[in-house]
Amino acid sequence: MTAAKLPSILMSSTALALLAGCATYTNGADVDPITAAEAAQDYAPDIPEGTGYFASESRLPFHAPDFTQISEDDYLPAFEQGMAIQTAEVAAITGNPAAPDFENTIVALERSGAMLSRVASVFFQLTGTNTTDRLDAINTEISPRLSAHSDSITLNPELFARVKAVYDNRAAMAMTVEDARLLENTYDSMVHAGALLSDAEREQVKVINTELSTLTTEFGQLARDAMADQPLIVDTREELAGLSDSDIQAAADLAAEKGFPGKFAIALQNTTQQPLLPVLENRETREKLFRLSHDRADGTRAVDTRDLIARIALLRAQKAALFGKPDWASYTMYDRMAKEPKTALDFIEQMVPALAATQRREAELLNAAIRADGGDFTVQPWDWYRYANRIKAEQFSLDEDAVMEYFQLDRVLEDGIFFMAKELYGLTFERRDDIPVYHPDVWIYTVFEEDGSELGLFYFDPFQRPSKRGGAWMGNFVDQSDLTGNKPVIYNVLNVPKAPAGEPQLVSFDWVNTAFHEFGHAAHGLFADQRYESLSGTATARDFVEYPSQVHEMWATWPSILSNHAKHYETGETIPAEMIERIEAAAKFNQGYDFGEVVEAALLDMKWHALSPDEASALVGDPAAVDAFERRSLTDLGLEIELVPPRYRSTYFNHIFSSPAGYSAGYYSYLWTEMLDRDSRKWFRENGGLTRANGEHYRQTVLSRGGTLDYFDMFENFAGRQPDIQPMLEARGLVGGDEAADSEVSDGALPPSAVGEE
Repeated sequence: MTAAKLPSILMSSTALALLAGCATYTNGADVDPITAAEAAQDYAPDIPEGTGYFASESRLPFHAPDFTQISEDDYLPAFEQGMAIQTAEVAAITGNPAAPDFENTIVALERSGAMLSRVASVFFQLTGTNTTDRLDAINTEISPRLSAHSDSITLNPELFARVKAVYDNRAAMAMTVEDARLLENTYDSMVHAGALLSDAEREQVKVINTELSTLTTEFGQLARDAMADQPLIVDTREELAGLSDSDIQAAADLAAEKGFPGKFAIALQNTTQQPLLPVLENRETREKLFRLSHDRADGTRAVDTRDLIARIALLRAQKAALFGKPDWASYTMYDRMAKEPKTALDFIEQMVPALAATQRREAELLNAAIRADGGDFTVQPWDWYRYANRIKAEQFSLDEDAVMEYFQLDRVLEDGIFFMAKELYGLTFERRDDIPVYHPDVWIYTVFEEDGSELGLFYFDPFQRPSKRGGAWMGNFVDQSDLTGNKPVIYNVLNVPKAPAGEPQLVSFDWVNTAFHEFGHAAHGLFADQRYESLSGTATARDFVEYPSQVHEMWATWPSILSNHAKHYETGETIPAEMIERIEAAAKFNQGYDFGEVVEAALLDMKWHALSPDEASALVGDPAAVDAFERRSLTDLGLEIELVPPRYRSTYFNHIFSSPAGYSAGYYSYLWTEMLDRDSRKWFRENGGLTRANGEHYRQTVLSRGGTLDYFDMFENFAGRQPDIQPMLEARGLVGGDEAADSEVSDGALPPSAVGEE
C-alpha cells in the first residue's frame, strides 16, 4: 500500500502537494483592467520566512532528509511555521490584483506549502516506522490543527471564486493535458471539500473534519498499542513446540523486554491471522494466540476502539449528508475508477457464491485431515492454516520452511527485485552509507537510469519493531516535480521478523511477494514524470494505485529472476523449478481463507460506509451494537465467518479508521486492482514476458503517467482493451470445476456500470 502522510484531503504519497494544489483561490471582484494590471506589476506580497531545519530544502543528495540535524523539538515549530507561511502564500494569491489565470492562481497554489510538505513527509513516516511517546504526543496535537489549516484553504470562498474564474474560462485557454487535469482536480477537490456549501454548512464541515482528525489519530495509536503492547505470554518452552530454536529465543528475549523474564512472548502482527499459527503444535497455544489477535481492541482487554469506530462512522455519514449524499461511500468515491459504491459492491458480490462454496469445500478437506491425524475436533480459525499447510505439503509436496531456506532478504532485494528492475526497465542500484537514516536497519540506494543518469533515491526499511505500525507500505520523502526540479526520494517499509544476531535473514515466500509488491509502488513513484507534485507518481485513485504494485508480484516467480536470487542459504543451490511449480499450483489452494478474508474485509469496509447518519448514531455509545453490526454485515451474504474471519476486524482496521479518509470505502481496491493486475499479467505473458520493450511500454503507458489520465484510458493504452475479470477468477481458482457451477459469474465482463464510465 502507499502511505498516507496527512489528514483530511492529503491522503496520497503527494501529501502536501494536494493541500497546495487544491486549496487557495481568490477574488473575482469587478476591477478596472488597466488599474489592475498596473497594480499587479508592483504587487509584492509579504511572505514570512521560516527558521530551523525544515525552512529550506535539505543539502543532502536529492534533498533527502538529514536525520542527524533533526530533533523531536523541531517538528512542532516547523508545522506551525509551515502553516503560517502557506496561509500567507494563500493570502498573496487572493490579494493579487491581476485577473485570475492558470499561473497566478492554480500554479501558485501548487507551489504553496513547501515547508509544510517537508516537515510532514518526514514526521508522518517516523510516526509510522519509528515512533516515540513524544512523536505520538505531537501527532495528537498537530493532526486536528492540520485539518483546520486544510479547511481554511479548501473552504475559503475568495479562493474558490478565483479558481472558479479560471475553471469557467478553461475552454478558451491553451493548456497541456496535465494542466487541464490539475485545473479540473483543483476545482473538483474544492467542491468536494465544500466550496459550494452555505457558510453554515462549511462551518459544520470544519468542525467534523477537526473531530475526525482527532478521533482517527487516536484510533491509529490505540490499534498500534493493542498490537505492540499485548503479546501472547506463555510460561514454558513446551507451549511453543514446533517453533525453531531461534524463534523460541526471540520469544524469550521479547518476554524479558516486556518485563516477563523467564517467560516467552509472541508479538502480534497486524492481520487477524498470525504467521506462527501453522507451526505451533500446541492447540491451546494456537487458540490463545488467535484470540489475542482476533479480540484486539474490542474491550476484551485494556484497549477498546468500538465507540471510536461508531463515532468516526457517524461523523463521516453526517459529512456526506451535508453534501446531499446518502452515505460516506457515495460521497468519497467521486474520484475513483469505480466511481460508485454499487459498482464496487457488484464487483465483490459476484464472487461471493463461488467463494462461499470454496470455503465450505476446503473446510471439509481440513476436517478430513484432522480426523486422519486422530483429532476429535472440527477446524477452527486457529487450526486452519496448520492443516491447510499440511494438505499443501502432501498434495503439492510443499514444505514452507524448506521454501524459506532459498530466500535470504538481501539477495531477494539486490539479486531479485533489482535484477528484475534492470531486465524490465534498465535500472541499476548503488548502495550508499553517506546519507543518514532514521533507524540503523534502513538501507539506501541511488537508482540510475540505463544511460547512467540519476533517477532517484530508494530507502528500504524491512524489519518489524515495536515502534513501527504493522503492514507494508511505500511513500515519498521528496516528490518528483518538473516545477520544483526535484527527483523522487522513495521508501519501502516491510515488517519482516528480524533474525537473531549471527543467523541468516531468511524470509517466507509471502514476504518475498510483498517486497516485489512494494517495489511496484516504488517504481510507480520513481518513474513519475509530471510537472506538478499533486499529479505525480502514486497520486492516483485508491482503486488504481495498488494496480502497478500488484503487477510486480508476477516477477517474484519468473524463472530467470528466481534463478538469479533464490539460492539455498547453505548450499548455494538454485531453487528447483519443480518447487516453484508447486508454489504456483498451491497458490490456488486455500482460497477459501486467503481470498475470503480479503473479500470480507472489503465488504465490512463498504458496510460501515453505507450507514446513514441515523443508522450510525444508533451505534454510538453501544459497543455491543458495534459488534452486532460487524457480525451482521458479514453473515448476510452467506460467507463462513466463524471459520474465516475478516483479514482485519473493525477494531484494528487501520486502513479505514486510522486517518480521516484513508482507504475508507476503498479496501475493495485491492480486489479491483487485482483484476487489472491479473489481466495485465496475461498481456505480459502473451507478449514475451520480462523484456525491456515490455517494461518500457508499461512505463510509458502506466508507471510514468501519475494521475494525469482517465484510468480506463490508461489501462487501454497499455493493454489495447478494457479490463477483464476472468484472469483474476482463474488465478484464484474460483472458476472451473465444481466451483463454477455454484458461481453466478457467467463471463469475464465487468459490471456494465463500470466499463469506461466517468
